Amino acid sequence: MVEAWEEEYKVNSKNISHWIRAGLWALPASALVTAWATLEPQPDQQRDPDGWARFVSSDAYQLSHIFGSTAGTILAIFGVFALGCCLANGRVGRLALAAMVTAVAGTALLLVPAAISTFAMPAIGRAYLAGHEDVMQLEFPGSMTGAFLLGLLLAFLGNVLLGVAVWRSHVLPRWAGALWAAGAVVFYVLGVVLGQATTGSSLPTQTAGALLMAIAGGWIAWSGSRAPAPAPDLTAAGTA
Repeated sequence: MVEAWEEEYKVNSKNISHWIRAGLWALPASALVTAWATLEPQPDQQRDPDGWARFVSSDAYQLSHIFGSTAGTILAIFGVFALGCCLANGRVGRLALAAMVTAVAGTALLLVPAAISTFAMPAIGRAYLAGHEDVMQLEFPGSMTGAFLLGLLLAFLGNVLLGVAVWRSHVLPRWAGALWAAGAVVFYVLGVVLGQATTGSSLPTQTAGALLMAIAGGWIAWSGSRAPAPAPDLTAAGTA
């Protein structure tokens, strides 16, 4: 009976490894669609309200936000989960899991402004173009700004720590981890934060950071898919 249980455990462990390896490919996929969504910056809402309204009310804007910003964020959550699980049983397990939780929490918070940008902004733009210019005076509650800033901080810290975990793992390529962390710095700090502080829109550095993370994520996923699956620790499972 013990032998049958051990065999079932090995089969289940192998199936889980397959799912983790497949999930790693969500890392480059999420970064690529995010890079695509940031290619065209939107006009400044204060300086060019007409251009801003036409931009956000276009079908191309909503398409890029549904399949770029929102879908990219969801894919990022799946990919980070897979990366954390991939490293969980190794020498950096605690760091990887802490980084995973931090990054996922931040990325989930960023779904709030992503949803507002995708569905509320086009409605505001169409209302403005229809002659309701007072709609530009709408202000979102400060709690949304707080959620956005907290999400940015957690996503940034979590992804940098994931890069450190990959660097120290001795399982995945070290320089892929360094590239992932560098991409996170370029994307979040030099892209999102700097863009919001200056133009109020995305900067080319945001696209560059996403592309760096796409390269690193593809490298991680490729290496993870070729690495042998770790043997199950039956002693730790209580079978010895």
